[in-house]
Amino acid sequence: MMKKFKWSLPVLLVAGLAHVYAQDSHTVANDTGKALYEQHCLACHQADGSGVPNLAPPLIKGDFVAGEKKKLVEIVLNGLQGVEIKGENYANPMPAFDYLSDEDIANVLTYVRSNFTNDATPITAEEVKKIRRGK
Repeated sequence: MMKKFKWSLPVLLVAGLAHVYAQDSHTVANDTGKALYEQHCLACHQADGSGVPNLAPPLIKGDFVAGEKKKLVEIVLNGLQGVEIKGENYANPMPAFDYLSDEDIANVLTYVRSNFTNDATPITAEEVKKIRRGK
């Protein structure tokens, strides 16, 4: 019985540390994503992701946000102009943010996909890199 405990304790400690590290990494990525959102997106999409009627679409529970990752990354890389979402037209052109790093794009999109009532999977820097390269 004691031998099981000797092996269990180190395993539990390692698992616990891995969990804490993963939470810290997620928190850092989320904080970075939030800071990038505030710097690059907030003026048009607003602090709460509600957007501006007829100008900038909301990021709340949207197909663009929670849908296909490739489409969302391409919008950030290439910009977007004149889009209709849920019967509403949005005329304000969104500039391309292709100057942001793959990691920055992944962080800001992961932030958007996990906030504003969204609950979508994260986007990784590797996914952004592949989409940027057209692969």
